[in-house]
Amino acid sequence: MHVLLVEDDSQIAEGLCAGLALANFTVDHVDTASAASHALAVGHFDAIVLDLGLPDRDGLDWLNQLRTSGNDIPVLILSARDSVNQRVDGLQAGADDYLLKPFDLRELTARLQSLLRRTTGRTTHLIEHEGLVVDPNLLTVSLHGQDINLARREMMLLMAFLNNPRRILSAEQLQDSLYGLGDGVESNAINVHIYNLRRKLGSTVIETVRGLGFRLGKPNEPA
Repeated sequence: MHVLLVEDDSQIAEGLCAGLALANFTVDHVDTASAASHALAVGHFDAIVLDLGLPDRDGLDWLNQLRTSGNDIPVLILSARDSVNQRVDGLQAGADDYLLKPFDLRELTARLQSLLRRTTGRTTHLIEHEGLVVDPNLLTVSLHGQDINLARREMMLLMAFLNNPRRILSAEQLQDSLYGLGDGVESNAINVHIYNLRRKLGSTVIETVRGLGFRLGKPNEPA
């Protein structure tokens, strides 16, 4: 399960990242609403853990905009705002769950797992592009009816392009979506994953835009 953690307190974030990783979650951490929007634009996540007291924007306002845009990704709010009215406001803004600070990491983990179980029954929206069909929930890919086996990073990279079909994505943006914001990786890691996608889906599925980055192209035509 790939979680986007939106939390501006570095100590809390560090503890959450470590604890959730031990529970087999993959966690990307950002500390502002604008960074969260960027992360969602270039990456695929199964859930968001959202703090409300963000430095650049109120978390509820950001969540309301997220829901207004049609994004139904599961969201669990973490907050010290403990009045009944504040909790109701969070749920009415579109949160799927609300956990008060301070909290036990075991409870957070259990709530995230429960959230995932509840939301797996939601209607799956297949992503289709030029004969390519991707199921973001089951993480399956087919091309012209033939199943394609992609590694986890390859799937994440493909989702970044499918979520931004007309945008040019820089190598730095792609690196952030695959490895987490600010993580150090080998300089050629993105090129290796793009090479593998081209090998499996066709040489033109990812186009190189010289000096700018990469964008989604067309996969192989059916044989």
